[in-house]
Amino acid sequence: MGNNNKQVFYLFIIGVFYFIFGFVTWLNGTLIPFLQKTCELNQFEAYLVTFAFYISYFVWSLPSSAILKKTGFKKGLAIGLFVMAIGAALFIPAASSRSYILFLLGLFILGSGLALMQTAVNPYVTILGPIETAARRMSIMGICNKFAGILAPIILGAVLLSGLDEIEDLTVLSHRLVTPYLIMTIVLVALGFLILAVDLPEPNEEEDKSAKNTKKTIWQYPYLWFGIIALFFYVGVEVIAGDSVINYGRALGVDMISAKYFTSITLLGMVIGYFIGVALIPKVISQRQALIGCSTLGIIFAILALSVDVTKSITFPFIDLTSFHPITMHIPLTVLFVCLMGLANSLVWPAIWPLALDGVGHHTKTASALLIMAIAGGAVMPLILGKLNDVIGFQQAYWITIPCYVIILCFALFGYKLGKNR
Repeated sequence: MGNNNKQVFYLFIIGVFYFIFGFVTWLNGTLIPFLQKTCELNQFEAYLVTFAFYISYFVWSLPSSAILKKTGFKKGLAIGLFVMAIGAALFIPAASSRSYILFLLGLFILGSGLALMQTAVNPYVTILGPIETAARRMSIMGICNKFAGILAPIILGAVLLSGLDEIEDLTVLSHRLVTPYLIMTIVLVALGFLILAVDLPEPNEEEDKSAKNTKKTIWQYPYLWFGIIALFFYVGVEVIAGDSVINYGRALGVDMISAKYFTSITLLGMVIGYFIGVALIPKVISQRQALIGCSTLGIIFAILALSVDVTKSITFPFIDLTSFHPITMHIPLTVLFVCLMGLANSLVWPAIWPLALDGVGHHTKTASALLIMAIAGGAVMPLILGKLNDVIGFQQAYWITIPCYVIILCFALFGYKLGKNR
C-alpha cells in the first residue's frame, strides 16, 4: 500500500472513531428531556447529564496520556471502547431501577472511555500531514462526528421521546432505554476487538515534525494555554447549542414531534460549516481567519437569539423521520438562532487544535491531554445555563454564550501567537 493510500486508510479508521464519538456524545440532547421526566428533575438537575459526561474529560485526560504511553495507540483505543461499553451497560440497571445516580455514573464512564480515545486521535489527525492543512483534516473528521450526531437524536428520539407527554407510568418509560443501550454495549465491545486486529501505526515518531525551538517545559507556551482556555469555552458553548435546544423549544411550548429534531438541526449547521472548511482551508482562507469568522458569527447569532420575540416562529412542512408521516415543523426564531450557533461553532475546534499545538514538539502528548481536559467546559457551562434557566428564564440565560465567543475571538486575533518565537 502506497503512502497516500495508507494515509487515506488511517484517516478512514480515525473517521470511524469520530463517528462513534459523535453518536455517543450527541445522545445527551435527547437524554436531558427524557431523564428530566422519568427522574422528575428541575432544569439544573437535568443538566447534570452534561456535567457527568464532560467532567470525565477533565478527570481522565492526563491519566489517559500516561496510559497511552504504556499501552500504545491501538491498544489504548481498544481499552477506551471497552470502558465505554461498561458505561453503556450501566444504563440497563439504571433504567430498571430509575436511578439517576446510576445514569450519571454510566455517563461518567462513557465519557472516561471517550477521553482516552480522543487523547489519542486528535493529535494523530493533526500530525498526519502538513500543519497548514490540519484544520481541513479535522473538518473531515468533524463531518464524521456531526453526521453521527445528526443521526443519534433522531434514532434515540424515535425510541425515547415518542408519546413522552402522554405516558404517566415513569417506570415503563424508563425501560425504553434498555434495548438501545444493550445494543450499544454489544457494538462497542465488538469494535474494541476489531480495532485490535487492524494495522495502525504508532504516531510517536511523527510528533516532532513541526517542532522548532522546542522549549523545556509545557509552561513556556502561552499560546497553548490560551488555546486551552479558548477550547474550554468553545466546548461549553457547543454543548449549550446542541444539548439545550430541545428543552428550550419545549419551554416555549413546541411539541415533541418538532422539538426532537432541534439538536439534529444544530449539528446539520456544523456539518455545513465543516464542508465549507474542507473547501476553503487553506486555499482561500487560513485556519485563523476561519476562527475569526466563526467566533464573530457566534456573537451575532447569540445576540439575535437573545433579542427576538419568543412568540415569533417559523413553520414549514416536514416528514417525521420516525413515522414517515407529514407534519408541520414549528421552530421559534430564538431557538433557530441557537441552532444556527452550530454553523458558527463548526470550524472552531478544527482551527484551535493546530494553532495551539503548532511548534510544541515533544510536548505534543501532554499538550493534547491538556486540550482534552478543556472539554470540561461542556460540563461547567451547560450547568450554569441550567441554573440561570431556573433563576432568570431560558432566553436570558443564553447571555452566557457571548463571553464564550469573545474569548475564542481573542485567541484568534492575538492569543494564538503569544510567546511564539516565529
